[in-house]
Amino acid sequence: QVQLIDSGGGLVQAGGSLRLSCAVSGRVLIMYSMAWFRQAPGKEREFVAGINWGGGRTDYADSVKGRFAISRDDAQNTVTLQMNSLNPEDTAVYYCAAKSGAIVTWDTGYDYWGQGTQVTVSS
Repeated sequence: QVQLIDSGGGLVQAGGSLRLSCAVSGRVLIMYSMAWFRQAPGKEREFVAGINWGGGRTDYADSVKGRFAISRDDAQNTVTLQMNSLNPEDTAVYYCAAKSGAIVTWDTGYDYWGQGTQVTVSS
């Protein structure tokens, strides 16, 4: 059983930065591709960023390209999402997710989920 614990959310002003972390336990992280999704009030959950097992490939939603960066540390069993130049449209609950095989951009493709961490960007 894989357990994911998200952390790092908070309140930040527009233009600021936050760093989200996902701690993975129960299995070796290197076996899984990882992603971050987010869900804003009244909206569907959407893909934000993903990184393949082994770290060889990353993918980003168009809305965050050039501002967000996903990385993984398999030795520490953690995945990080560095978020820069935040704007109010980035306000959402952010979720870490894991799956075997390659990353995909739809949430039903992921087997394990963190509890979510709230990110609020004020204007």
